[in-house]
Amino acid sequence: MPKTVWLLVIGMAVNMTGASFLWPLNSIYIHDHLGKSLFIAGLVLMLNHFTSVIGSLLGGYLHDKIGGYRSVLLGGLISAVALAGLTWNHAWPDYVFFLGAIGLGSGMIGPAILAMAGAAWKGGGRKAFNAIYVANNIGVALGAALGGVIASYSIDLIFAANLALFLVFMAIAIFGYRNIAEKHAGYAGAAAVSAKSAGRAQVASLIILCFAYFLAWTAYTQWTATISTYTQTLHISLNKYSFLWTLNGAIIVLGQPLLLPFLKRFLPEVKQQIVAGTAIFMLSFAVVAFAGHFPGFAVAMGILTVGEMLVWPAVPAVANTLSPKGREGFYQGIINSVATCGRMIGPVVGGFVADAFGMKALFGLLIFFLAVSLLLALLYDRPLAKKPHSEVAGK
Repeated sequence: MPKTVWLLVIGMAVNMTGASFLWPLNSIYIHDHLGKSLFIAGLVLMLNHFTSVIGSLLGGYLHDKIGGYRSVLLGGLISAVALAGLTWNHAWPDYVFFLGAIGLGSGMIGPAILAMAGAAWKGGGRKAFNAIYVANNIGVALGAALGGVIASYSIDLIFAANLALFLVFMAIAIFGYRNIAEKHAGYAGAAAVSAKSAGRAQVASLIILCFAYFLAWTAYTQWTATISTYTQTLHISLNKYSFLWTLNGAIIVLGQPLLLPFLKRFLPEVKQQIVAGTAIFMLSFAVVAFAGHFPGFAVAMGILTVGEMLVWPAVPAVANTLSPKGREGFYQGIINSVATCGRMIGPVVGGFVADAFGMKALFGLLIFFLAVSLLLALLYDRPLAKKPHSEVAGK
């Protein structure tokens, strides 16, 4: 792996470690320390995701106009100022403003980092993006573990620790990313490709797949929203809850060498992986619905992680197969937007149902969502049935 990609990987790991100090504890802090309902907490998280969507679109646009290096620095500056403000004052309603600004800044960073990784390792194919993906999960695992320990002393220290690690990331970006080769031309040409180049069958399949993906993310995001607060009512410590995300990241990172041979032998088609992963998601929520103690949540998280490893990488792969030449980035942008919308709306829906009807009703609704998602995953390639190249959906 090129040295420049290593710098990007290290930077993203540091950045995600700092971010993971805070994001698993947002709902808990808003509900338990600021005294707001789960529904209000969900609205705040929705705002954070909405500004992240805006940031992603803006970051991608700025990358094409001024380059990835400047885009990262601009997004980093916004995030750094917001994190400094949050460290200084994390009372209501300032918390909401600063969290929204953090979403905007961090959203700008992601697309630029990915674009620079692809440009720095042009012959690496998906390897550069896989490296960033693994770095993100390492950061989640470390951040969740360290965040739980820090929060056990004082939750106020979480904000300062997040800011400190983000400043380390900024130092890496300022001195390490300046000379990374970037390809500034070609994006506008790709974006100019007419939608006519995409057949109706491919578009219909993508829409069906997006609905399935949205429902899966709506359910998945409850682990950082309503389920995090639910663990507190069962007297599961913040340290133990944070460990669940350490377990999640560890399984993802350490399980990669075992996953590929398994998929090659038992689930060679991408569609099979999505269907199996969604079914595993359903099993995870069935387990957590009856979990009353930490071991039950740990088992449910382990099951959830296996489903995640099957579904999350497979959906972008299908989108890439469905996309016509020159529209790959556009299709990936749609998929990423759908995932973010699931993360944005999920906490609001989950918080409302949990407040109004209780957690048992919420778990039932989530399993229903996943059942619909599974059905759509089974049917998404039906529009391709009449196409002579219909087998592309299962590659």
